Amino acid sequence: MVLPEIVLPTTKPETEWVRGRPVQKVSPRRDHARLQTALVVALYPWAKGRGEVGTEWRFRVAPPGERRRPLVPDISFVSRARLRALSGEELQVPPLAPDVVFEILLPGDRREDVADKIDVLLRAGTLLVVIVDPQSRLVRLHDATGTQVLREDQIIEHRVLAGFRYPLRELFAELDRAD
Repeated sequence: MVLPEIVLPTTKPETEWVRGRPVQKVSPRRDHARLQTALVVALYPWAKGRGEVGTEWRFRVAPPGERRRPLVPDISFVSRARLRALSGEELQVPPLAPDVVFEILLPGDRREDVADKIDVLLRAGTLLVVIVDPQSRLVRLHDATGTQVLREDQIIEHRVLAGFRYPLRELFAELDRAD
C-alpha cells in the first residue's frame, strides 16, 4: 500500500514536515549565513564530478513504510549516480533523501525537532547528517553507526565525504568580527 504524500505549499522561508506537523524554517541570521556560505564554498569543489551541493534544496523524504514528507536542509549533497536516475522535474524536488546533510543550528531550534530530522533522514537513506552548533562551536556527525562530536580544534572528515577535510577552527573563524 502506498501512503499519501504530505504536500506543503512553498513558503518563504520554507516549511518542512517535522514531528507530525508543518514547521516554517526561521530566516537565518548573520552567523548562520556565514557558516552556510563557508561550508558551501568548501564543499563545492569537492563535489565536482561526484554530485551536486545545494542550499535550502527541498527534498521529498520517506523512511521505509512512512509517508513522504518535505524536508529542506541548510546544505545537501546528492551523488551524481543518484541524480542520473531522476527526471527533470524530480531533479528540482527529489523524491529521496540527500546523501549528506548539513544543518546549522539557530538559537531557537528545538532539540526534539532537530533529533526528529536526523532520525528521519538517516532512516530514509541519508548517509551522514552534520549538525553545526555555532553557540558551542561543536559539530556532530550522525551516521548509521552513531554520533561523533568534534570540537573546534578538530577537522570535519568522514568516509562518506572521502577526501573532504575542513578544520573547524577555520569554519568557526567565520563567526569572529573582522574589525
